[in-house]
Amino acid sequence: MAKSNEARRNRRVCMSAIDLAPLVKEFTHHLSKLGHTSLTVRGYDCASRHFVQWLRLNKLAVADIDDAVAERFARHRCRCFGIRRTNSISAGHMARVRRFLEFLGDRKIVRRKPKASPPGLDRRVLEFQDWLRQHRGIREVTIDRHGRMIMRLLPELGSSPKSWDAKLIREAILAERKRASIAVVKQIITALRGYIRFLGARRLCRADLDQAVPSIPQWRLSTLPRYIGAEDVERLIATCDQTTLGGLRDRAILLLLARLGLRASDILSLRLTDIDWQQATLSVCGKGRRETRLPLPQETGDAVLAYLKQGRPRVADNRIFFTSNAPIRQLTESTAVSNIVRRAITKAGIVTPSKGTNLLRHSAATAMLRGGATLGMVGAVLRHGSPNVTAHYAKVDVLMLQQVAQPWLGDAS
Repeated sequence: MAKSNEARRNRRVCMSAIDLAPLVKEFTHHLSKLGHTSLTVRGYDCASRHFVQWLRLNKLAVADIDDAVAERFARHRCRCFGIRRTNSISAGHMARVRRFLEFLGDRKIVRRKPKASPPGLDRRVLEFQDWLRQHRGIREVTIDRHGRMIMRLLPELGSSPKSWDAKLIREAILAERKRASIAVVKQIITALRGYIRFLGARRLCRADLDQAVPSIPQWRLSTLPRYIGAEDVERLIATCDQTTLGGLRDRAILLLLARLGLRASDILSLRLTDIDWQQATLSVCGKGRRETRLPLPQETGDAVLAYLKQGRPRVADNRIFFTSNAPIRQLTESTAVSNIVRRAITKAGIVTPSKGTNLLRHSAATAMLRGGATLGMVGAVLRHGSPNVTAHYAKVDVLMLQQVAQPWLGDAS
C-alpha cells in the first residue's frame, strides 16, 4: 500500500499538463455514464481542455494545481488559442473546471484540500452510537442526530455521568427549552433518555436516572390525522406523465405510498430482491429492523414494473429508485420522496395543510378503515409497534362515531 501511494505521488509530480489530455477524455466519458446529455458533456469537455491549455501556456505542472491556481485561472484575461477572448471567466465555465479538478482529486492526480473534520464526540457517546447501530436498527441519520443532541447537553451536565442527578437533568432541559423549539427539545429528550439508559446498564450513572428526564406536555390522540379522500388520491396519481422517465418513477412511488402506506425511508431502501413477482409480495424492513412482507396490488406492481423496464437507469446497483436527471444517483434523502408528493399535490390542485409522505400514509389507513378493515389489520399493514398508534385513526370515521356518541345532557338550546 505504501508503494502504491508513493507511486501516485511520483506520478503527480512528474505529470505535465500534456498528460492531462487523456484524463479529459476519461472525464467526459464518466459524465456520459452519469446520464448527462451530449450538449452538457461538450460544455465540460471545452472547459476542461481550456484549463489544460492554460496550464501549458503558463508552464504549470500538475503538481502545482491547488485552489490558488484555480483562482488564477478564474481571474486570467483569456487569450488562449481557440477560446473566445474575454477579460474574465464566467461562473458556469469555472464551475465545470472545478468539477474536472474534483474528478482528478478522486483519482489522486491532484491534491485535494482536506475536509474540515467534524467536532469530536465524547468517547461514551461514540460507544452509545455503536450500540444503537448494532442493536436498535436505527438509521444512520438518526444515530448521528442522537450524538449531536447529547453533545449539546454535555456542557450543562458535565463530563462525569456519575455526578448527574434529577435536578441537574431538569435544569439542562429547561435551559434548552429557552433556546430551542419544542420539536428540537423533544429530540433532545429522546436522545438523552436513551443515552442515560445505556449508561445505567453499564453502571456509569445512577440506576433509573432516565425517569428524571422530563417530558414535554402533549395530549396524545388529540388531533385528527391529516389525510385526503380517495378521489383526491386518484387525482394526485394521475398527475404523473407516463411518457417521461421521471413520471414513471413518480407514479410508482406515489402508488407505493398511497396503496401500501410505506414511509419515505421504505422507498429509499427498496431493492430489486425485495419484490417477489411470483407471489406478488413486497418485503419491507422498517423501524427496528422488523421485516414485513406485504401484498403487492396489481396496479402498483404494474407501475413498478413499467419503471424498471422503461425508466430506471441501467446501473449495477440493486436499489430500485434513482434520480431522473443527471448525475444519475440513488435517492438517498427522505426530502426527495417528499418533494415528489409535494409536486403532485400542487399539480392536482389539492388544498391540504400537509404535503409530505405521511399524508398518503394516513390516507391509506383511512381508506382501509372506511373500507371495513379492523384497526388490527390497519396496524399490521402500516407496521405499527403499538395498537395505541393505530387507534389514532379510529376518529376519522365520523359517521360511526356519531352513532355511538352519547347525547349531551346539557341544555340543547
